[in-house]
Amino acid sequence: MLKILLPTDGSPRSLDAVHHAIHLVTCGLKARFVVANVQSPANLYEMVVAHDPNVIEKVSIAAGHDLMRPALKLLHAAGLQAEQEVASGDPVHLLQEILENHSCEAVIVSARGRSDSQELSPGSVAKGLMETCAVPVTLVKPPPAQGGD
Repeated sequence: MLKILLPTDGSPRSLDAVHHAIHLVTCGLKARFVVANVQSPANLYEMVVAHDPNVIEKVSIAAGHDLMRPALKLLHAAGLQAEQEVASGDPVHLLQEILENHSCEAVIVSARGRSDSQELSPGSVAKGLMETCAVPVTLVKPPPAQGGD
């Protein structure tokens, strides 16, 4: 059974990758998933205000779990289970660590995350994973826009 990393930032666009993963399973792929979220490290203001690094870490972990909730809800609704991982720091580096720690054999990632940019090129995290991962990375583009623009 293939183990696949699904990075998510909680944005609707990041769920494109989850929908694609579910589609692959409905087509017969035997897979299990690791849903991951990487939080930005605390900035100086947050460190000064919080006074306690443990508080910052707890808030960061809680925020990561909150942002993963939509992806997990979709997977669970499809009858699929997933492991969860939250980290804080450089997304590309930490997603690679998560991939290795969980022995993932593939990555499915949305081409664009939180950015609303209409650029055709992949986002920085997707591009970084494509360039550095030793396992296959599937890049999922957003569905075509509906309506007559």
